[in-house]
Formats: sequence, C-alpha cells, structure tokens
Amino acid sequence: MASKILLAAAAVLVIAAGGVATLAVKPPDLLRLGASYGAKIVCSNVFIAGRDGQAVLADDVQAPGHPLLKYLKVAVDQQRKTVRAQFLGFVGDGMAVYRPGTGCAVAPDGDVALASQYQFNPIRIWSPSPNVPWPTGSQAEANPAVQALLDQDALAGPGMRGMAVIYRGRLIAQRYGTGFSAASPLLGWSMTKTVNAALVGMQIADGKLSLQQSGFWPAGDGRAQITLAQLMSMSSGLRWNEGYGEVSDATRMLYLEPDMAAFSAAQPLEQAAGGKWNYSSGTAVQLSRIWQRAAAGGDAKAATSADVLSLPHNRLFAPLGMNSAVIEADARGNLVGSSYMYATTQDWARFGQFLLQDGIWQGKRILPEGFVGGMQQAAPASGGQYGQGQVWRWGPSGDTPEGQNPDTRFQLPADTYWMEGHDGQSIAIVPSQQLVVVRLGLTPHRLLYQPQALLAAVVKAVQQ
Repeated sequence: MASKILLAAAAVLVIAAGGVATLAVKPPDLLRLGASYGAKIVCSNVFIAGRDGQAVLADDVQAPGHPLLKYLKVAVDQQRKTVRAQFLGFVGDGMAVYRPGTGCAVAPDGDVALASQYQFNPIRIWSPSPNVPWPTGSQAEANPAVQALLDQDALAGPGMRGMAVIYRGRLIAQRYGTGFSAASPLLGWSMTKTVNAALVGMQIADGKLSLQQSGFWPAGDGRAQITLAQLMSMSSGLRWNEGYGEVSDATRMLYLEPDMAAFSAAQPLEQAAGGKWNYSSGTAVQLSRIWQRAAAGGDAKAATSADVLSLPHNRLFAPLGMNSAVIEADARGNLVGSSYMYATTQDWARFGQFLLQDGIWQGKRILPEGFVGGMQQAAPASGGQYGQGQVWRWGPSGDTPEGQNPDTRFQLPADTYWMEGHDGQSIAIVPSQQLVVVRLGLTPHRLLYQPQALLAAVVKAVQQ
C-alpha cells in the first residue's frame, strides 16, 4: 500500500512539474496577455508619468483587474528602460520598453531592439508658467461655486485623479486625486481616438487625404471600397470584437501583436461597409496607419520614420502648448491612435478647448473649416450615439438600458458631445455654453459612475 501511495504521489509531482514546465514554455494567451498588459501599464507610468512601478502594479493593474493579476510580478530596469512582468516570477514573460518621443511599447515577440528603433527626439515645448493664466500658462481664475462642485466626492466619482473646468476659454476650477497633481500625465485610453481623428483632419488640410477616399486595401479586395468617412464613423463593416476582460480582438491587438496595424488590417469584412456601426479600436489603429502613410507620401516604410512619428508633437501638441502629451507607438512604429495617449489634465483640457474653437488655436486654423462640426454629426448607423469623427454624442452609459441616451435624465444642452475612455476618462464639450469639463481617473465601468451629473451641475453654476 505504501509503495502504491508513493508511486501515486510521484506521478502527481511529475504531472505537476510537467504542467509548470508547459506554463513556462507555452503559457495560455490569457496569461501572456495579462503579463504584457502589466508590463505596458507599469512601463508607461514609470517612464512617462514618473510613478513608482510597484505602486502602479498594485493600484492600476492588480486592484481593478482580473483576479489572476494579483500573482503578477514586475521588474523595472531603469538603465535599459524596460519592464518585465511574469506570473509567479516565471510565467507569461511580458516585456515593454520605453523610447523617447513614442513612449512604451509591448514587445510580445521579445524583439526589444526592433521596438526601440521607433523613436524621435522631441522638440522642446515650454512648460506653462504658473503665473500666467491658462491656456498660455497654468494659472486658474477660480470660480468658487464651480470649485465647490468639483470638491464634492459624489460628483467627482470614485478613483478620480484629475478634473478641470474651462469656461469661456479660462480655467475656472480644478481638482486632483491623492498622489496626483496638475503635473501628472494621465492615460486617456479611448479619448486618444478623438486626437487621432484630428491628426487625420490635419492630413485632409494638407490635401493628402479626403473623407470620401477609399483604396486603403489592395485593388480587388472587397475592403478596398471602405471609405475614410466610414472608418471615421466606425461603420467599416470589418469584423471586430472590442471586449476587454478576455482575449478579444482588441486585447490581442494591444498586448499580443507587435504590429497592431497589420493585425487590424487583416480583419475580414463582416458585411457591407456603412451598414452597421461597430465600435472598434482596430478601426482607430487603421486610421493611424492611413494618416501616417499619407504624411509619408504613401511610402509605407517612411510612415514609421522619426519625421512622421514626431508629427503629432511638432504640429499639434507644440502649437497648443501641450508639453506633456505623448502618443505611444507599437513595436513596429504604428502610433496607437486607439488607446495610448498620456497628458496632464490641463493638456487634455487644451485639446478639448481646441475642438470647442473649431480647430483654431491662437487665431491659426489647424483643422479644415467645418471638420469639427462634421465630427459631431451622428454616424448614420450608430442610432445617434456616435459621431462621424471619433467622438461620442452620448455620455457614459452607467446603468442606462442599451439603446437609450444616458444623457436624457440629466437635461444636458443638446449640443453636448464627448470624448470618452476606458475606466472613467471623459471630456465633455458644450459649444453653446463655451464649456469644457475634463474628468480623469481609474474608475471601472462596474462602479456605474456617470460624469453627466457633474456636467449638469457645472452648467447650472456658470449660468447663474
């Protein structure tokens, strides 16, 4: 009997050892994804935002994420500017690397050297003076009534990290979460899509793109009929799964594919372009690919050159004084226009004000006349919830039933439109009130926070 027990125990150990070896050599995609996600978030927050890596792991990755993430460990190499993340110290092997100008990239194929090539030396954008009123400087012209609203925790919402209210072109209130300040770059997630749309607009202004243009796939491919306008409206007809808590098209693209543009470009047509609205980060990355190639004169190789990668910094962020803003590139030089822009709260507000001013800054037109107005118009297939230029016409849904406008019960001005991002990022733009309200944080959707209540209160306050 004893010998049988020993044999059984030995068999279990052998099987367990084999399982561990298999995990180490060929981990499931879910674990690879989790490790890459952890490495990427820590990398960006350490090397762009200047935060402590272990605090980022605990607060930004593990606390709000999948239960498996509590077993994730990270190692930050300050000299090489890399972050390695592994489950239990040996499974998953996520790797991310920081590059000047283009931030952090996941290297799911392990080729850190290739990922590191896609960078540029940013020209200096002067820091805004604390003694000069916003937007030229960073000084607020406080409105006590509006500031009192931001100071209410219920309106600010759980996990708030940065808030700002711009009224008639002036910063009238701001608030920051514990451990964060006006100098803290914060991730906008899908608010990046709207900035990416503006970069498309700049290529239209340069005469290198048009909204009715097609031919972004090879001739004879059914996808070649998809127009730029349909991509901007999230109505391309391409198959895409935008789920976040699993291995989906969106998460695979962001964390398991070194070339995000190639992955998203390979998606097949699900139905005729223009017939169905489907929110897609893959579509946004295709827009990055399109405008980068247009800026390079159609040369696919030059599209990832330093000259093109620096275009957002030189031609958009510098004129607006957005000295903190960084759009990160993937491991093959595609700017991740779907998800990865970091900027301070005040710099996000500068971009919102830029849209409010119809794409004009300090008297200079940067976006084509009428372009911002077109962005706000309803995408025909979206049921009214989404615009034709990567903006939302409805605010965050909270617990509102699908298909119903969540803004209705807040009685917001009819011309309100939104930039929105994962985990509670939002910028509300209200042209009729000359109002921009920025709210950033780490607020998972399950908490059902809606910034509409804050916006409604601010609108009422500035009208008095």
